[in-house]
Amino acid sequence: MTATITPRSPRVGYVLKMYPRFSETFIVHEILQQEAVGTHVEIFSLRLPIDGRFHEALARVQAPVTYLSREHKASLFWSSLREAAREVPTITEHLDELLAAPEDEALAAVELAGAIRRSGLEHLHAHFGSIAADVARLAARLTGITYSFTAHAKDIFHEEVDPAGLATKLREAHTTVTVSDFNRTHLRAEFGEDAERVVRLYNSVDLEAFPFDPKGVAPGPARVAAVGRLVEKKGFGDLLTAVATLVDEGRDVHLDLVGTGPLEPVLREQVRTLGLGDRVTMHGALPQGRVREIVADAAVFAAPCVIGADGNRDGLPTVLLEALALGTPAVSTPVTGIPEIVRHEETGLLVPESDPGALAAALARTLDEPEAAAERARAARSLLEADFDFRDHAVTLQGIFREAISSRARLAGHREREVA
Repeated sequence: MTATITPRSPRVGYVLKMYPRFSETFIVHEILQQEAVGTHVEIFSLRLPIDGRFHEALARVQAPVTYLSREHKASLFWSSLREAAREVPTITEHLDELLAAPEDEALAAVELAGAIRRSGLEHLHAHFGSIAADVARLAARLTGITYSFTAHAKDIFHEEVDPAGLATKLREAHTTVTVSDFNRTHLRAEFGEDAERVVRLYNSVDLEAFPFDPKGVAPGPARVAAVGRLVEKKGFGDLLTAVATLVDEGRDVHLDLVGTGPLEPVLREQVRTLGLGDRVTMHGALPQGRVREIVADAAVFAAPCVIGADGNRDGLPTVLLEALALGTPAVSTPVTGIPEIVRHEETGLLVPESDPGALAAALARTLDEPEAAAERARAARSLLEADFDFRDHAVTLQGIFREAISSRARLAGHREREVA
C-alpha cells in the first residue's frame, strides 16, 4: 500500500546530546541535507558545546538551536512543568513517567514538549540511542507526536548500554535508522519484534565536495593518512607499530595522523619509543578542508578499527567514506559495517583487527601495487555513487519523517471515526 505523503515540508526537531560537536560533522551535514530538501529543522541540545573548534559547514545551518536546561532543581522542574502544561494540557497524563525518569531527562522533555507546541513541530529525530533518544521518546509521549532515532555503534554495543531501555526506545520509535546492515541484523537478532522497524540508511557523502582523483606516483615519502579521535576503537596504536615495521623494512613512508583525544599522550610516547619522530606528524584537530587535503594527498588511507575492551567500536566511519570518494585507496578492518564499503580485494583491503603485522603488509601491498590499488579505488567510488550519495540519503530520511507524521494523522483520523 502506498504511503500517504504530506505535500508540505515536514517540521522536525533534532534532539542531540551536544551541538555542535567537533567530532560529529555527520550530524551537521545531515541537517544541511534536510534543509536542502525543504525540511523545517529546529535543533535541541541537551548540553552546551565544550570546545571552540567548529567546522566551516556549521555556518551554513539555518536551524535555530535551543539548549535545554540540565539544572537539577525541583523548583525549576515544577515551574517548567506548569508552563508546559498551559501549552500541552495532556502533559499531566504522563506524570508517572516524568517522575520515573532521571531528573535531567524529565526536565529536558518538559521543556521540549512546550517548544514542540510553540513551534508546531510534527516529529522528533535523535542521534544515538542514549540520552537524546530518551528525551525525544518522553517528549513525543507528552505531546502525542512521533519520534525516530539513528543508532550508530557505541549506543548499541558499549557495555554500559541498558538492553531494556534500548528495547523500549526501539519499540516506541516510529522508525529506528542505523548505519549498516551489520547493525540492523544485530538489533533484530537481539531485540526481535521490538526491532522490526529498524532500517538501514548508510552514512552518506557529498560526492561533489569530495571529487575523485586517481592517485599517481608523488615525490618524497609515501604518505599514509589516518583521521579520527585518539581513542582505543580507532586502533591507532596498531597503525604506529605497522609504520615502524615499514620503516624497519627500509621504506620511505610518513604517517599523517589527524585528531585529538584521551590517548594522545600515549600515542605520542609510542611515537617516541618507536623512533618515529621524523616519520609521524600528529596534526591534532584540523578544519575539514585541511583534512580533505591531507587525505587526498595520501597514497593510502588507514582505518585500523578495533572493538574496545568496553565493547565500543566504530559503526561506519564517515571519514573512511570520504577517503574512498577522493580516490585514496583504503586499508581497514572487518569491524561492524566496514566490510559493507571496504570489500576485500574489490574496493579496498581488509586485515584482522589488532594485527599490526597484517596491517603493515596490506599498507606495503597498496604502495607496491599502485595500479591494483587504483582499480580498487575506482570500484569504491562506483559503490559510493550507487549507495552512499548524500542527496539520496536526504530524500530517504525525509521520507521517513513524512511517513511518521502521516501515520499519526491516519491514527487520529481513525480515532475520530471510531468516536463518531
